[in-house]
Formats: sequence, C-alpha cells, structure tokens
Amino acid sequence: MSVEVGGANILLVDDDGGILRLFRRCLEGDGHRISTARSAAEAEAALGRNVFDACVLDLDLGEDSGLELLPKLREWAPWMRVIMATATDDVATALSAIRVGAADYLVKPCDPSQLSHAVAQQVEARRLEQRVLALENDRGGREGQLDLRTANPALSATLEMGRRVADTDATILLLGESGTGKTVLARAIHDMSPRRDAAFATVSCPSLSAELLASELFGHVRGAFTGATDNRQGRVQIAEGGTLFLDEIGDLPMALQPKLLRFLQDREYERVGDPHTRTANVRVIAATNQDLKKMVAEGRFREDLYYRLNVVTLTLPALRDRREDVLSIAEKILLQLAARYDRPSRRFSKDAASLMALHGWPGNLRELRNAVERAVIICEGEAIGPEHLPFGRVAPSVGHGLRAGDPVSLEELERAHIEAVVANTASLEAAAKLLKIDSSTLYRKRKAFDNGEV
Repeated sequence: MSVEVGGANILLVDDDGGILRLFRRCLEGDGHRISTARSAAEAEAALGRNVFDACVLDLDLGEDSGLELLPKLREWAPWMRVIMATATDDVATALSAIRVGAADYLVKPCDPSQLSHAVAQQVEARRLEQRVLALENDRGGREGQLDLRTANPALSATLEMGRRVADTDATILLLGESGTGKTVLARAIHDMSPRRDAAFATVSCPSLSAELLASELFGHVRGAFTGATDNRQGRVQIAEGGTLFLDEIGDLPMALQPKLLRFLQDREYERVGDPHTRTANVRVIAATNQDLKKMVAEGRFREDLYYRLNVVTLTLPALRDRREDVLSIAEKILLQLAARYDRPSRRFSKDAASLMALHGWPGNLRELRNAVERAVIICEGEAIGPEHLPFGRVAPSVGHGLRAGDPVSLEELERAHIEAVVANTASLEAAAKLLKIDSSTLYRKRKAFDNGEV
C-alpha cells in the first residue's frame, strides 16, 4: 500500500460551503488530505473515522458555537492542533479561543498564503510533538549503537537491500539473534525513507499483556478498562506519517494477531473501548529473534499474519559470524565511552584485540558494548588488555581456564563450554539454541554436572 507522506490530515469545520470549498482547494494544493464538517455532530463523526493533525474551526457554526465545540475537540483529540477562524477581528474573542485550547487564530476572509502558513505551522508543531513522544518512548536507544558500515559480505548484502527498499512502503521483517542490531537497522531504514521527518515509534511486543499491548499499539478511550482515566494515543497514532517498529513480533499474543493482520491489510484499527474505525498512514517494520515458520507450524503464530509481515525479509548475522567487524566496532564504542566517562584516550592491546576476535559473543553487540564499557571503567593504563575484559584470558566460549588442546577429557571440555555459554546468555532456551541442542538435553547435561557424573 503506497501512501502520500508529505501532507497532513486536516479537518475543516465551517457551516459555509463556499468557505469549505475555498479552504479545501488551498490546502489540497499544499499536499494536505482534507475532511470537512458543517456542524458539531459532523465534526465528532469525522474524528471517529480518522486521526487529524490539525483543525480549522469556524467560530460561528449556525446553531453550534465554535467556542463551545473547541473544548470537546480537545477532549476527543487532545493531540490535534486547532486554528480558530472568525469573521470578527475581536481581541477578546481571540483570547477566549486561546484560553480554551486554540493554537492560533485567523480572521476571515484571509489570504490563501495566510491560511497555508497557519496550517503549516501547526502541522510542524504536531510533527515535533510526535518526534518528542517517539524519542521519549525510545530514550537512550541511539547511544553507542551500531555503525552500519561493515566488511562482512552477508551484512553488506542485507544493508544494500535495506537501502533499496527504504524509499518504498513495503512491510519489512528483520531476522536475527538478540543484540544483532535489528532496531538500529529499522531506524536506519526510516532515516533513509521519505518518512524520515515524521516519527519512528517502537512497540515492544513481549513487555505487556494482550489488553495493555492493544492499548499501547492502538490507544484507548477513557473508561475502556480499569485504570484508563484519560483518552490515550497509541503508537500507531504517534507514528502517523512515519514508521511503526514492532520489536520481537514473535511474542505478539495470539489474541492480538487478528487485529494486527487487519491493520496491515487495510491500515484500519479501533482504539480500545472505541467503536469508531480509524485509518493510519504508517510504514511497518517488524523484528524477531524467533523462527516464525516453526511457530506457524506449531500453531503459535498465524500463517496469514506471517505472510503479510514477510514482504521483504532482511537477516542480520550474529557477531560471531562477522569477526572482521569486531575490532572496528569495539574501537568506535571505546571512543564513545571514553568521552562519556571522561577517561583519557585508550587502545586495545594486541592480545585483547585477538581475544575479542576469537570470542563467541553469544550476546552479540550488546555483550560487546558491555565488555568495552567494563574495560573503560577498570583500566588505569593506556592499553586495554585481556585482564580488563570479562572473559579475561579464557579461551572463547570455553571458560573455567580450559582451552581447546589442553590435556583434559572431552567431557570436561564440554562441561566448561556449556557452563560458559549458559553464563553468557539470557536464558537456558537461548543457551540451548546457541549450542544447537534441545532444552531438555541441556537440562539433563547440567543435572549430570551437578550430580558429579562428569
């Protein structure tokens, strides 16, 4: 679905059809998408169907009063910027409008350039609010992130495909282990796209229950559930005109999957507790570290949703599969963290660099950043050595002082390797996946270790 991203959604409320036609012609010429209403009831109905960035509201609506409607508009759509328009150049009326929530004030008849300028200012203010909300949602997300330059052929191919699809509205599915840079790539695609000036909003699918995740995604109205004391924008609305990033989509509750499928197909949704259908203008990027095909086969993920997400698939390799990049990434992180902690410039010793290049990096880029941060804090000399790294002088992914080739049994080496991997992964499931064995097999082996059988 290709959409126009340059303009904004504007609601015109005036009982004069001539004025509506004039204003529509002017604002559509600026690239905006226009809806009109000739009464308070029509305005409420329009707000139930769509999300508007700004509204031009007439003071005198015949039987209705613009001043009385304005507080209701602010309640129904608190994010919408309202410009009050009136045929009376009266300071007291203007002040009254500002007091009840108007963002600007126009006197009719007005020059088309005045209308265009006033609307453009409010649209820009709305876009700025969206960007601030998105940044608050993702606070700290850019610090120390991956430089997308690489010497790895597999990642180079992925990045090139990302650049090619950035200027389209195709849905993208990013695959890769935790910590491989999926969020960074999603943001880079957004920054290269025509939507770069609008918001990049993130929804973390594993973090909430189905009901709260629906609210986070689509928003809710006051009274929709216990604790819903106010109307709330969802991430879909915050991302209007921009990009919606669905992180760890494999953890999306089954109960919410049909709603997301419908949204991806038609860009239509309802806020929780609100029967009115709304439309959205967003580009969707999803990411997961899980095998969605396997989840579909097991009945844990909808097949139709999988194919709707899987329009363009980009796979990010694990850090252990792009060892040629490890030192250059570590050096960039080192410079960033030295400045952050006000430490003198440092370098990695030859032994430390060799050790990092050989390490298994089960935590990928996150583990690398944590290792460099620890080294920056504890190193007192000019060079960071192996002793400053969390895996010290231990051979990669082996641990306990054992190295490949040491005069020990294969069982002892296996135990050391398994315990090192478990210590460096977030869960036993993640460790089993890295070791390429079943979780039950890993459990039995560790139980045998505890019982002294190895």
